Amino acid sequence: MLSSAIIVEAARSLFAEYQDGQPFTALPGPWNIGAIDEAYAVQREYLELLAEEQGQVAGYKLAYTTAAMQQQAGWTEPCAGALMSTTIYQSPATLKSDAYRRLGFECEVAVRLASDLPPSGAPYTRDSVAGAVGEVMAAFEVIDMRLPEGVYGLVRTLTSVATNISNAGAILGPPVSDWRSLDLAAAKGIATVNGEEVGSGYGSDVMGHPLEPLAWLANKLAGEGEGLPAGTVVITGSIVPPKFQNKGDRAVVSIDGLGEATLNVE
Repeated sequence: MLSSAIIVEAARSLFAEYQDGQPFTALPGPWNIGAIDEAYAVQREYLELLAEEQGQVAGYKLAYTTAAMQQQAGWTEPCAGALMSTTIYQSPATLKSDAYRRLGFECEVAVRLASDLPPSGAPYTRDSVAGAVGEVMAAFEVIDMRLPEGVYGLVRTLTSVATNISNAGAILGPPVSDWRSLDLAAAKGIATVNGEEVGSGYGSDVMGHPLEPLAWLANKLAGEGEGLPAGTVVITGSIVPPKFQNKGDRAVVSIDGLGEATLNVE
């Protein structure tokens, strides 16, 4: 493992690129960050810097939740990033394109926990995490693409993980509290931009069921001695590939049984 000084130096340099609106340096970079655990160590330092602008961690995002995405990523399991408190919006939301380097979105199932998932409860399963879920929602993941051009595989994944996997927030649709009557795996999600469909998928596209990524996250954090407290929002992985937006666009994501969320871009 690299020294803490190197990890901090990398996080500060990458965060400076974020503040300057520049693409991120591709890892390993000058710090020789060549492993996922090192990228997560950078991410922790990076999030501390980001929290000064966007508030504390209030939730999580999951990425690389399909076999195809993991193959492209050069990795064998999902990866996690954070949602910062001031970047969790309620639908309908309006965002200014000028505030992002390249604004985009993904269509996701979001959950809000009604009770804690402590480290002591691990190992978690889909069924055991379900008991802690209070609300389920259709959601956008807001993304701000700053990864350098022409990087693929593990290099791209390391860079992505270290810089919070392009997350710029989430937009949550109306909460559904009686979600247990729904078949979330079979639920179809559709994304439209300016009234035209741009993608669709199913809840089963994320590890077979949207609660599987939640169980994976709870187990990952438990292994680090951390838990998921009540009130945490988790967006569980994209069921529609990223779509990038322009000024004047109106995007809608809808998921069977969960309703819609709307994004307007100024």
